[in-house]
Parts: sequence; C-alpha cells; structure tokens
Amino acid sequence: MASKAVLTGIHFMNGDEACAEGALAAGCRFFAGYPITPATEVAERMSRRLPQVGGIYIQMEDEIASMAALLGASWGGQKAMTSTSGPGFSLMMENLGLGICTETPCVLCNVQRGGPSTGLPTLVGQADMMQARWGSHGHYEIIALSPSSPQEMFDFTIRAFNLSETYRLPVLVMADEVVGHMNERVVIPEDDAIERVDRKRPSGPPGEFLPYRPEADGIAPMACFGDGYRIHVTGLTHGENGYPAMEDQAQELMVNNLVNKIKKNRDAIISYETEYLDDAEIVLVAYGISVRSARRAVRMGREAGLKLGMVKLNTVWPFPEDFIRDLAGSVRALVMPEINLGQMVLELERCAGGRCPVRLVGHAGGSIIRPGVILDAVDAVAKEAV
Repeated sequence: MASKAVLTGIHFMNGDEACAEGALAAGCRFFAGYPITPATEVAERMSRRLPQVGGIYIQMEDEIASMAALLGASWGGQKAMTSTSGPGFSLMMENLGLGICTETPCVLCNVQRGGPSTGLPTLVGQADMMQARWGSHGHYEIIALSPSSPQEMFDFTIRAFNLSETYRLPVLVMADEVVGHMNERVVIPEDDAIERVDRKRPSGPPGEFLPYRPEADGIAPMACFGDGYRIHVTGLTHGENGYPAMEDQAQELMVNNLVNKIKKNRDAIISYETEYLDDAEIVLVAYGISVRSARRAVRMGREAGLKLGMVKLNTVWPFPEDFIRDLAGSVRALVMPEINLGQMVLELERCAGGRCPVRLVGHAGGSIIRPGVILDAVDAVAKEAV
C-alpha cells in the first residue's frame, strides 16, 4: 500500500504545494509557522496533510515563536520545517542562529517577495540572498538551495532535509514568489525511490557521551529527548559537553567546528548545472526564477549566432567559488540576472577576481527579468569585452 506521505504519481500543483509534499516525503512530521504571502500555501498544505500521516501542525503567534518551536521539535526527534517570506525571515534570524549554534537540523523555506519591510507581498523578489548568508549574528556557515520550478521545490526540499540531518544545521530553501505560485507538472516518485537521511544518533554509554564532540566526519551524533542521555543544550558558547564555557579557547573550537563541517564538505554540498559551456564566450549565471529567463535568453542568443552558455546555481550557499574562478579564466564575461540591485553578483565578482568582466542585470523587484533585457546586457558587455 502506498504511503499517505508520498503521493506517488504525476500532479499539477504550485511550487508551495510541491514544497510541502517534498517535506512530507522527506519524513517531516512537524510544522510550525505563521501565514505570510507568498508562502501561505506551504502552511495551508501542511495543515491538511500532516494530520493524515500522524504529524503535528501548529500555527504560532509569530515567526519568532515558529522558529523556536521548530528547534524544540527537532530536539524531540522530529524532522521539522517552517516557511515564511521576507518580513518573517527577518524575525527568524535570531533563532536561526540558535539553531546553528546548537547544531539543530531543520528546514526553513523562504518564498521571497519584494522588500524591504512589508514591500510587495504578492510580487516577486530575490533580495534576501545575502540575508540568508549573513542575517544572523556571529560567524557561521549556512546551506541554502534555490529551486527554479515546482518540481525542484519538491526535489530540493527533500535534499534540504537530507543536508540538515547530515550536517546538523538549519538548511534554507530560498524560493521566490513566482516559483512558489506557478503551477506545473510535478512528478512524485515511489516511496522506496526517495533518498532519506536519518539522524546520526549516539551509540555509546550515556555517561561517556559528549554531545558536541565531532566524529571523524566532523559531525557529532545527536541525542534527542527520550534517548536516555542527559545533555545540556544552550546558545551560549559551549564545550564538547554542551555546558557554557566563557573563554576564547572554547569559542575558537566551537565556531571552527560549525564552519569546518560545511567548508570541508563543500564538494558534497555544492550543486550546479551547466548548459552550452563547451564553446561559450559569455556565460549567464542564474538562480531561482531568473534561471527561466536566462535559459530563454541563451537559446535566443544562440539562434542569433551568439556563443552563450549558462550556469544554474542549485546551491547558492556555499557558493561554488572554485568553479566560478576557473570559469572566469576561460570566458569573455559573466552576466547575472537577479531580482535585486546586486547581491549574489557581488559574490560572482569576488570569485571571478578580475579575470573577466562581471555584469548585473537586475531591478528592485516586482516582476521577472525578461530574456530580451538580458540579451541587451549581453550585447553591451560583448562590445566592452572586444
């Protein structure tokens, strides 16, 4: 009998609904959130579906409480998720940092809209990308994925859960309003074809367990409520025993553990796709809904005789800096369309390191970037690069 959590088959649904189905298929059984456009459909779907599979849905009083509930549920042994948009994402930043410091796996989907403040609740934006990386205080690493279709909302949400369990941290799905609200074909595979990563639990005697001592892979096992281990969980700087340690040596060890578990596994985390790079002279680098415009621009340009290629960023954080550095040394220019006035393009420019020109095609939000506008930018940079 097919699992109620995995609706195997071909569906026509929007990206928000696909995100919810991906979470359920990944094993999510707890959702805490607060309604916010354009992410509300994720919560609505989860509110109907979680009771069908023995899960728990809670509408919290605000996004601060939502993120806190998520962390508690995860320490209770559940795979947990929330969804939000720009204003709620800002409110979640403090407890996102708590989740990073306490190494708590969970998933946060941000369906971006135009900002700042209340901004454009029903219209698209891609201006939360730097906030995703640096929004909480202190130094840390983060993992963020960027889907460009409802199918990828399903697939990437599953991957987000797997990454969160593997590396013990909150993982972000940085979607956007158009991807969240567009309706497309979504194929959900058989239950046994879905890859799921289970949480690494401790195996030694409770009296010898140190909850923050990394194993050979750089990740510490996680003891959850009911496992029989007595542990201390705190957002204060802590030692391997989990108890506060107010000294710079403990800070150095803890922060380096948080950073290195991501940095040393970058190759396993980073994902991107390429098109027409074999002969490309100018390459578009895109993420989210801007991938759709970039792909169309590449095809239009190649039909007109331009040697265009594309890099589609599936993982935006960590950024594929080694790949971009090498690419920049072999092309005439890099062009990035994004719905902001320049965020990820700064990272692209940093990694290119002056090896080739880097140009932004952007605006402040509200609509997608048209392929023709991208081609105009390509023409301009091609003339500059001659």
